[in-house]
Amino acid sequence: MTDPRTLAEQIDAGLRAKARPERAAGEKAYLKSDLEHYGVSMPVIRSTVREVVGRDGLAHDELVALVEALWEVPVHERRAAAVEALVAYRGVLGAGDIDLLERLLRASRTWALVDALAASVVGPLVEREPSLGATLDRWAADEDFWIRRSALLSLLLALRRGDGDFDRFARYADAMLEEKEFFIRKAIGWVLRDTGRKRPDLVFAWLLPRAARASGVTVREAVKPLSDEQREAVLRRKETAARRALVTRGRMA
Repeated sequence: MTDPRTLAEQIDAGLRAKARPERAAGEKAYLKSDLEHYGVSMPVIRSTVREVVGRDGLAHDELVALVEALWEVPVHERRAAAVEALVAYRGVLGAGDIDLLERLLRASRTWALVDALAASVVGPLVEREPSLGATLDRWAADEDFWIRRSALLSLLLALRRGDGDFDRFARYADAMLEEKEFFIRKAIGWVLRDTGRKRPDLVFAWLLPRAARASGVTVREAVKPLSDEQREAVLRRKETAARRALVTRGRMA
């Protein structure tokens, strides 16, 4: 197997060869990123990682070394390639790698890196290693909203399948339901929406009594897979609560 640092430089060379400066400028502005951007799309990043790593794959220590080598240079596409390597070879990770993953999540500062790390790397790892539930509990109360978002999204894939720990998600979501941060509101709605595709009654039963507390973006996402009757009941509850709030504010003015 080629040295991981050499692999990292080969991946970097492949990304640079396909760089699009006009895309880089737009992407950097859109993500409000402090990183350098090459302007390479995610499909190209994935294919570049596959081409360089080859059919032999990566053992645990090789994967970690490759990820570290890619991540240490502040270029968005290198870090996205590190995430893709982790997604592709997540099966070699163990509970002891959660510290590495948390460090990467804290350094990411954008949904473009956080979401895949949380949902597609941390999530499957927690399923294999249930003891890591305690780590998710800590994340759910973290001061960093990206870490709180990660706690929510780490439960997404299992819930999307119709499995997973809805009670844990519900506990996290209930505590975050009135947060003002958009990325928390969106994440709650996203997980509820995907859970509702297999278990709409479960989502409806949880959401209806909380509709008044939930943000508009959370509710709009969550009701998408519900029946017409369920959707109307949630939206009616939300609208009634909004009217009452307006009346109350008017009286206090």
